[in-house]
Amino acid sequence: ADIALYAAKNGGRGQFRFYSADLKDESEERALLMDDLREALANDKLELHYQPVVRADDNLVVSFEGLMRWEHPERGYVSPGLFIPIAEESNLIIQLGDWALRRACKEAAEWPKTVRVAVNVSALQFASPGFPETVTEALAATGLEPDRLELELTESVFMGDSETVDE
Repeated sequence: ADIALYAAKNGGRGQFRFYSADLKDESEERALLMDDLREALANDKLELHYQPVVRADDNLVVSFEGLMRWEHPERGYVSPGLFIPIAEESNLIIQLGDWALRRACKEAAEWPKTVRVAVNVSALQFASPGFPETVTEALAATGLEPDRLELELTESVFMGDSETVDE
């Protein structure tokens, strides 16, 4: 029943699923991918690729958005569309997000002072009580000026408990 429930949730709103062996295989595959993702994070096998943000007026690069990438040793590049939802289900997304934040700050500190860096923040990471401290520590450890860091929040951040979001 749990496997069918998660399959329905992953299918989107208004979905239902009946249990089948295919779902079990998918669940096992997701568990294997999760284990591999944990290992990749522990062994620093993730990468940030940067997408430039260009000002339309003069075509000047004003910032770069850090995008997490993972090259699996057997599967090749794994789509973020696959591994990010798996990480969100297990709260590994907080550790992944913290890693991305620290890495982006470290690398951006070496860039020209006029260029900013943007990092995506998941709803779970944003709601984590230690998130403000994590941001502060990443900035302090790397020497990146706070005004050069952009935190990109998805709409789902604002759909939770409004008091927690405000805080």
